[in-house]
Amino acid sequence: MTVVVRFAPSPTGYLHIGGARTALFNYLFAKKHHGKFLLRIEDTDKERSTQQAIEAIKLGLKWLELEHDDQIVLQSQNSNRHIQIAQELLAKGQAYQCFTSAQELEEMRNFAEKKGQVFRFQSPWRSKINSQSSTVKPVIRLKSPLEGETVITDLVQGKITVKNNELDDLVLLRSDDTPTYMLAVVVDDHDMSITHIIRGDDHLTNAFKQKLIYQAMSWQVPQFAHIPLIHGVDGAKLSKRHGATSVTDYQLMGYLPCAMRNYLLRLGWSHGDEEIIGDQKAIEWFNLENIGRSPSRFDFAKLNHLNHYYLKQFADQKILELLTNFLKKPANPNEQLRFVKAIKFLKEKFSLITEIADSLTIYYDNFQKEFDEESKIILNSKKNLLNELRQIFKMIDEWNHDNIHLAIDQFAKNNSLKIKDFAPALRIALTYSKSSSGGIFEIIEILGQQEVEKRLQIIETCN
Repeated sequence: MTVVVRFAPSPTGYLHIGGARTALFNYLFAKKHHGKFLLRIEDTDKERSTQQAIEAIKLGLKWLELEHDDQIVLQSQNSNRHIQIAQELLAKGQAYQCFTSAQELEEMRNFAEKKGQVFRFQSPWRSKINSQSSTVKPVIRLKSPLEGETVITDLVQGKITVKNNELDDLVLLRSDDTPTYMLAVVVDDHDMSITHIIRGDDHLTNAFKQKLIYQAMSWQVPQFAHIPLIHGVDGAKLSKRHGATSVTDYQLMGYLPCAMRNYLLRLGWSHGDEEIIGDQKAIEWFNLENIGRSPSRFDFAKLNHLNHYYLKQFADQKILELLTNFLKKPANPNEQLRFVKAIKFLKEKFSLITEIADSLTIYYDNFQKEFDEESKIILNSKKNLLNELRQIFKMIDEWNHDNIHLAIDQFAKNNSLKIKDFAPALRIALTYSKSSSGGIFEIIEILGQQEVEKRLQIIETCN
């Protein structure tokens, strides 16, 4: 048997981080078993589904580097097939036409609520043969078993049993001949030869109803694996109030796809105490048995730790390529050389690509901005010292870290000063900030002799 799994999001927004983890688990399961990972867009909700959301889902999966097999399946294009199966069930006596109106249903529901009862619809049309109503267009309902039990042996949740008399005769085809989600999912999964359905446990109750459709059609029932949802740090279901919830959010914040894959893998699944798990090990080790049954809590600190780890593994030139889209403006060749030198120490301090990009701003040619009042006071108090330093820097023949350090040490000694006496002013003069990232010697070396000269010259006009 060839393992075939699918990721089947609804295109009503960006790719949610929970959906991304579901896609990852399906992808890894398929790769481990040399199977197929398929993508189906469940776009039957015409009011909420958008092309923009479809593109966002595709881009999110592409960024995560979760490549699907075969062509994308659009559920809306299979509606004729869904209708055909509903009609087959009707012809086989496994379904029936129900002429109960929406108003009658509402009245029954209200009556049950008033009596404090759980509403379970029992259609008066279930046992009627060749009956018709001239005023109401019927829906087609599945004839659910009235006795016995439906059992799901879930690969994550274990064995779960529901009494059949607790299950409604679910609607397969609406009165306007549009198929319902329940029917469409089962038909598509069957036609796509899906062997394992790995999805969030918010779909667990659907599994019992869907299994009844499989049985009514005498189809092979796939194996189910319902994974717990992701919660915020407060234990509530992950939502926008917890911060970023979509893959796009994390991409724009400067996270790396490899770090996100590693983090999502460990969010509800474990392999001993292993924290750093690369792609090949993930495929080799992944299984459904090690997925926990309890919700996982999203922890930004752990994600940042992983992102920092992977960031430090990248070559400096590679990081420059990654952060191109995050830079304030395109960099010329000279600026790019500075950036690569700065990245060497910036990646040791920062966890995110965006943080590095922000810190590189000072290395643009002719970088300049307004000094705040406190900075002006500091600069004016050290203006003569900074001018002397400018003259000393001009005399350095070979611009490197050792010669810069030697020149500054000699300057401090000649003036009976310690470097800390003028370093804050020098940092402000060169970076327009009191707290720019990097040691002052590294900043001076990276900026280069000409740029340092220009920036220190500007201080002479500072008032």
